[in-house]
Amino acid sequence: MSCETNNPFVPEPVEDRFEEDEAAILAYLEENNLTAERHESGVHYIIEEEGEGSEFPTAFSTVLVRYKGYLLDGTVFDETEDGDAVQFNLANLINGWRIGIPLIKKGGKIQLFIPSNLGYANREQPQIPAYSPLIFEIELVNFN
Repeated sequence: MSCETNNPFVPEPVEDRFEEDEAAILAYLEENNLTAERHESGVHYIIEEEGEGSEFPTAFSTVLVRYKGYLLDGTVFDETEDGDAVQFNLANLINGWRIGIPLIKKGGKIQLFIPSNLGYANREQPQIPAYSPLIFEIELVNFN
């Protein structure tokens, strides 16, 4: 058995792009005159509406959301259709969502600026190049 680097059963090592992503996110925020909080994970966020009630979702909640996802250059790669909402189990989503959505309550709205290591890292997605920092605008319609 050889040690081929292109073996499809051996995942490519993930590069640490944290510093580059942090710089790119901070530049985006500055260029767009936005002030965001920074979570200890490296996710930057802006809570537009906190939401109602006293409960917050957890990283294992099922959430009903409306959202728009785009790259730092403004390219939209995914969004819910005209007011429709979709349901997800947060445990099955990227770490950036599992970190950011529990910061708001039902009815809340948040913008997340997610470094690539908390997004898709080296896994290319349709319309998302590997190692892309991501921006999401999310409305938490409901959760359980």
